[in-house]
Amino acid sequence: MAGKSSAERSALERQNVALMAVFERGGFDHIAPDIIQPADIFLERSGEDIRARTFVFTDPSGTEMCLRPDLTVPACRYHLSHAKDPAGERRYCYSGPAFRFPDELLSPREFTQAGIEWFGASEPISAEARVLKLAISALEAAGLPRCRVSFGDLGLFSALLEDTGMPARWRQRLRHHFWRPHAFRELLDSFCAGRGARRTSVSPLVDRVAEGDALSVVEAEIGARNVPLVGGRDPPEIAARLANKAADRQETPLARTKADTLNAYLAIAGGASAIDAQFAGIAAGPRFQAARDDYARRLFEMEELGLNPRRFRFAAGFGRELEYYTGFTFQIEADTPHGAVVVAGGGRYDNLLSDMGSPVRVPAVGCAIHTDRLKAVLA
Repeated sequence: MAGKSSAERSALERQNVALMAVFERGGFDHIAPDIIQPADIFLERSGEDIRARTFVFTDPSGTEMCLRPDLTVPACRYHLSHAKDPAGERRYCYSGPAFRFPDELLSPREFTQAGIEWFGASEPISAEARVLKLAISALEAAGLPRCRVSFGDLGLFSALLEDTGMPARWRQRLRHHFWRPHAFRELLDSFCAGRGARRTSVSPLVDRVAEGDALSVVEAEIGARNVPLVGGRDPPEIAARLANKAADRQETPLARTKADTLNAYLAIAGGASAIDAQFAGIAAGPRFQAARDDYARRLFEMEELGLNPRRFRFAAGFGRELEYYTGFTFQIEADTPHGAVVVAGGGRYDNLLSDMGSPVRVPAVGCAIHTDRLKAVLA
């Protein structure tokens, strides 16, 4: 809150108290995660925007640390260090500073974030609807009279990908590039054309790998060229990548109709309650149908909580900002004279705690409110 007057700080604190009161009444325990965090998980699993704007430094032992750019990852680390059973159901809320290099109006280097994280919910879809309800209720308690809600569902995309016949490693790479639309399209097109159709600087190495042991080829090349390793990859990792390229050459190219189906799904957008007609036009299998059923149940749960999904918007490509999301994602905007401002967002991230060292998979869903933006909008 550097640079704010005493009156501005007081107004922001009163607003944040109103937000936290809603979360605490909802059964979420107030926690205060550490401000200084290991940098690796943010740099590896957050979106490109956060990676580029994170304050990173090195501690005396040589470990890369950072000032937390958001509070979801710190809340996960808090859970793993404090919960006796990581998979046990726990609900946390928080309010505190986060830090990013600024790149837009209303986004200072230090800003305040309030939010909730729900781990191990026994009824995941119901928990998603309730997290959205709590986010909207908190904004209303702070004085926001109306807002616009948009959401997506990476679970639908993952299910469609599983229904699409292709090598498992291709699915893995497409999931990895979901957050980079241009790279996703290029990769998908390359699977249709066949990986051997275009020669590149590494093609001679791939030729040799196709005829022999990948690791031996890599070690021989490094030795012959006497070049240092760069980019953090060791010889086995380089060999694995080359082996995949060699294996791709032997695969039957992906049918263009399958690629068209994936692209058609990612182009779907419209009213959240009327979108199923567009889903029905996607030629998919049983996993996608099951994901559609989950989508319909989520809308039902929202209505049970008093929300009106007919006012919400769905976009299949939504959720391409944070790379740790795995399912339902949402964003809440407020209208201002300068245009719409995002004041809150959240979603499901079932793999993040495992990536951080949890011995068991922990389903998780949460949301965060950018309280400085909210205060500016209300002002």
